[in-house]
Amino acid sequence: MLWKRKSAVCSMLFAMSLGFAASATLAGEFSFDEMALQDGKPWTSENFSGGPDSFQFVIIGDRTGGANKEGTFDIAISQLKLLQPEFVINVGDMIEGYSDKKKELNAEWDEIDEKLKALKIPLFRTPGNHDIANKTAQEVWRERYGATYYYFLYKNTLFLVLDSEDPPREAPPGIKEKLSLYNRLQTEDPAKAKRMLAEFMSDESVVAGLAKPVVFGKDQMAFITKTLAQYPHVRWTFLFLHEPAWEKETGNFKEIQQLLKDRKHTFFAGHLHYYDYDNIDGYEHITMGPAGASFHHEGPGNVDHIMWVTMAEDGPEMANIALKGVFDRKGLDPSLFGAYDRKGAETE
Repeated sequence: MLWKRKSAVCSMLFAMSLGFAASATLAGEFSFDEMALQDGKPWTSENFSGGPDSFQFVIIGDRTGGANKEGTFDIAISQLKLLQPEFVINVGDMIEGYSDKKKELNAEWDEIDEKLKALKIPLFRTPGNHDIANKTAQEVWRERYGATYYYFLYKNTLFLVLDSEDPPREAPPGIKEKLSLYNRLQTEDPAKAKRMLAEFMSDESVVAGLAKPVVFGKDQMAFITKTLAQYPHVRWTFLFLHEPAWEKETGNFKEIQQLLKDRKHTFFAGHLHYYDYDNIDGYEHITMGPAGASFHHEGPGNVDHIMWVTMAEDGPEMANIALKGVFDRKGLDPSLFGAYDRKGAETE
């Protein structure tokens, strides 16, 4: 009797054809008509990638800090639903924030949480400077989501989510009103909005704020030390924080690097709204580009994207996917060009 492929195997091979990880590669999960193919096989190998310890997750960057009006973040959420990673980690700045009124802050969180309901995939939050801009915002975060820094384990891999806003920093003068005006101008007068952003980024108080290094509080440093000591034999450690502390190293960040020096690890951050890759002493430090936040610099790092990470036997494989590169089964939708390319839909 001719052997037929199992339906589960068909699904596995289809997933592989898309370039994403297949399910576990165990003997018996792949079968074919051996009699018909005894003289040769029209494939290159039966050594499928994947395995019981392999998994895939996605990292997504800043939504806010001048959230664009074309709906880029909504596009990202819809694409994550297509890709179906096992979970998603955001590196901070989900709300515009900078209010000292709990009602306003909760309304902003309600809005983004409603968007995230459609995802139906676990999403892990990292606090950003817009999310925790002051003591009130910090209280709201803790009331809604609990800890601002935490860890979790998944398939013998340690995920350490840190709080670079510990404690919250002093905001630039009038930033809440400026953000509101900028977001309105993006719709009413995009050219004026662009000029306003350039002026804002060159403002002395903003430049001074960006120049301040990340300093972690004593309690968080104790937490980091304890967690790393508790899990010394994981196969990899991923660390997430909003502000890339390696850009302006402090004594306690160097202490963290020292704690990590004998283990395989990778850092991820956001905040700068510009993709950047650094290899520091043999370890990768990656700053994510945005997923809807304003572009702050000119150059190739200006890209709305997500990062697809496959944790394989030998370590992580990372693929940056521009949002304009993922379409549903119906194909390219020109009506979405405004969100993909950061400009309004073109009219004839």
